[in-house]
Amino acid sequence: MSRNWLAVASAEHVAIGRSAGFMQVSHGKAAPLRRIQPGDRVIYYSPNRRYSPSHALRDKDRLQSFTALFTVKEGAPYRADMGEGFLPYRRDVAWHDAAETPLALLKGRLAFTQAPNWGYRLRQGLVEIGEQDMTIIAEAMLTAAAAPDRLAA
Repeated sequence: MSRNWLAVASAEHVAIGRSAGFMQVSHGKAAPLRRIQPGDRVIYYSPNRRYSPSHALRDKDRLQSFTALFTVKEGAPYRADMGEGFLPYRRDVAWHDAAETPLALLKGRLAFTQAPNWGYRLRQGLVEIGEQDMTIIAEAMLTAAAAPDRLAA
């Protein structure tokens, strides 16, 4: 049975993975990627547009949107050489045509946002979410992608 996940990454990092057909979380750690399996569905949540280790810069670059939807393909996590000794783990995924959707539009309807300190939990980089939350977010993203006035990404 497939599971549902919420992965956290900057929109800039999501776009890099989308262009090459992979996902990566927690700065390339393998353990989170081993928790997900082929057929699992994942939504990326991007708190910011660009990654920045500086809190001051992150606050100015806030996005707080769901930025991608995909299904995990067959195969195990693998390492990629990004140069300078950085060898992050990745998984191959099938991206769906889904449009960026602000968290604020859905927050009151999502079970995971009702828990105390729900935002702190996202610091794990990859958290499991329920079927209902996955459905609510995915439907909003897919509906937005199908809108006739949507600008091409």
